[in-house]
Amino acid sequence: MQKKLSVVAATLVLLSLSGCGLFSEKADETKGWSATKLYSEANEELEGQHYERAIQLYEKLESSYPFGTYAQQAQMQIAYAYYKSQDQAQALAAVERFIKLHPNHANVDYMYYLRGLINFNDQIGFLNFIYEQDATERDPKATREAFAAFKQLVEKFPNSKYTPDAIDRMRYLVNAMASYEVHVARYYYRRGAYLAAANRAMGIMNDYRDSPAIEEALFIMIRSYDKLGMTELRDDTTRVFKLNYPTSKFLQEGKKADRQWWQLWN
Repeated sequence: MQKKLSVVAATLVLLSLSGCGLFSEKADETKGWSATKLYSEANEELEGQHYERAIQLYEKLESSYPFGTYAQQAQMQIAYAYYKSQDQAQALAAVERFIKLHPNHANVDYMYYLRGLINFNDQIGFLNFIYEQDATERDPKATREAFAAFKQLVEKFPNSKYTPDAIDRMRYLVNAMASYEVHVARYYYRRGAYLAAANRAMGIMNDYRDSPAIEEALFIMIRSYDKLGMTELRDDTTRVFKLNYPTSKFLQEGKKADRQWWQLWN
């Protein structure tokens, strides 16, 4: 009986403490803040690079004033804050959400642009790393997705102030994708897969006609056809190569011994 009374007493003490606030959640300092104050404070946190706190305040603003003038801007800022904090997944999710909810927003072109930037920055990491890792071990998915995002911006909003920069980035991305394909073709050649190397190089010719990578692709085709004993294709490709790149460094190196010719690109 005494044991039961002790349990009841302990329960009462816990309930009493809980009522005093010992177990209550931390007070919300933003309670009662106006939309203007929330937005201002969130912007200050963003400018100070306190991205997590900025996101919390923007989300509080959106939930507290969903139909106010700042709600949509807060949604855009959330996407930007995630982008700046390098949280690609959350940033893309926020961008997609905004585009879906506000397809006709006056600034929706920026969200298309931001979607491209998010993937663009991810593929920059890929390019910085590609020279330290075998090219076939990584798939430049972000590169293609960044290109597709910028292309969508250019097509939907040709007069957007972000379009000129998007076009420049698209040119860069085309060269990046072509360079990746060259790496793969070179990989095949080094391992004696000459037909695969020639086919990959031919793909560069078809898909990236204006890329500087064409020069190297042609040279890979020449070397691959030579290894395969396809002398007619080798000679035809050589004529095309000399016509378009008469002073190419690859031709000069090609006159040397065949040993480790791919090191030209390492």
